[in-house]
Amino acid sequence: QSLPMALLRARENVMRQFRTGLAEHGITEQQWRVLRALSAQEEPIDITKVSEQTFLLGPSLSRIVAKLSERKLITRSKDQVDQRRSLLSISQQGQKLIDIVGPESEAIYARIEWAIGPSEVAQLVKDLNRLADQNF
Repeated sequence: QSLPMALLRARENVMRQFRTGLAEHGITEQQWRVLRALSAQEEPIDITKVSEQTFLLGPSLSRIVAKLSERKLITRSKDQVDQRRSLLSISQQGQKLIDIVGPESEAIYARIEWAIGPSEVAQLVKDLNRLADQNF
């Protein structure tokens, strides 16, 4: 069994747990990543920073931002210094969704920890971050 396949299998198994709940709230996992990234910010941020934080490519992120904006879950504003640059922030409606879905996500994390152990989850995250930081 190869490392890439093992990583894909694990990712799909974990994400399957989250997708169902997110779908019940009418959002995709990618939209959730954008909402979470914006909810963690104290100030509006530009789309490039959102892309870096969510690992979403520009064209996909543009569509996601348009959908979230259309649903009034995020707001767009122009940068005061560079009017060509859009800044994004989570709206009150988006934060309400975070407040509802967040505890559901935490319950899923708790089930994962129960299944394989909290120290194993912590070690796995540490190992995966170490792997992601490598320049091969």
